[in-house]
Amino acid sequence: MAQWSPILTDASCIKKYPKPILTKDDIPYEAEFIFNAGVAKVGGKYVMVFRDDYGATEEEYLAKKKSISKTAVGVAISDNGIDGWKVADKPIIHYDFTHRSAVLNLAGGPLHAPDILRLYDPRISVIEGKLYLCLAMDTTHGVRGCIARLSDDLKTVEIISASAPDNRNMVLFDEKIDGYYYRLERPFPVYSRGGKDRFDVWISKSPDLRFWGDSELLLAVENVPFANDKVGPAAPPVKTEYGWLTLFHAVDKEPAGRGQKNWDTWWNKRYTAGIMLLDLKNPYKIIGMSKSPVIAPTLPWETDEGFRTNVIFPGGMIVEDDGAVKIYYGASDTVECLATSTVEELVALCTEKP
Repeated sequence: MAQWSPILTDASCIKKYPKPILTKDDIPYEAEFIFNAGVAKVGGKYVMVFRDDYGATEEEYLAKKKSISKTAVGVAISDNGIDGWKVADKPIIHYDFTHRSAVLNLAGGPLHAPDILRLYDPRISVIEGKLYLCLAMDTTHGVRGCIARLSDDLKTVEIISASAPDNRNMVLFDEKIDGYYYRLERPFPVYSRGGKDRFDVWISKSPDLRFWGDSELLLAVENVPFANDKVGPAAPPVKTEYGWLTLFHAVDKEPAGRGQKNWDTWWNKRYTAGIMLLDLKNPYKIIGMSKSPVIAPTLPWETDEGFRTNVIFPGGMIVEDDGAVKIYYGASDTVECLATSTVEELVALCTEKP
């Protein structure tokens, strides 16, 4: 098991955009934290589906006058995937914890679903020309992983399936393999892993996106040199000639704390991103993985500012026609950011076997 290290850096092939690409100031409705977005390229446009948490200012939160009690899922579109994001005038999903009610813009009209507390952390995939979302679904009976179809006008969602509790961080492969859909996921095994956290990456397959099975452990936290707490999926896998290129999140924890620079004063974790390569025909097989993070918290809005500092969480990865790669990631659970690299450079990092 990896020990906590005070220094983890970005891979040399990573170039970070010099400022966040989407913040609360870009949102036309109430917003405080904009992060953990999924991004897909559709018809030459970049579609971002982002998480929006709000309900309190920093002063109100630290004075314990208000909490972060509301969550929304919004949509933004850009011509170049970097700037000029045009945000829809209202979110597609909204939840207000103070009233314990979720308003979901489901196909057929808004629905107040008392068992569903909120949906969040969207990941987006394009499969056979249709947009699909994977979301975490908090309910009164546990956390469920949810798959939904996003309408062509980007205004409504249709829930296709939801897992049994507890599961989340699901991401879909963007095409079938031998007639099956595949997904990566991170279950919450309470009893079998000896206590809190210790979560791993699993893989499952389905004939129809509704019924999932043949589940197997893919990547365990003890096999990741820069994690001592948990690992899980990040952005949906992308297909390359070398294999399925797949980002994952890795968490290390320091019991003594990391210096409380953030809103959440008890926070003692650091999130980084690793990358691995899966076999094209058999994604249950890891060909190789990075021995150190590909992205780590290094910039001020990743280490010193925001709700929970030292958090990097990629939710989208796009491979351009020329081999350039755009990686979209949330930073400090507060802003949405962008890093770039190339397919060849990222594949070259996948030198280790788990």
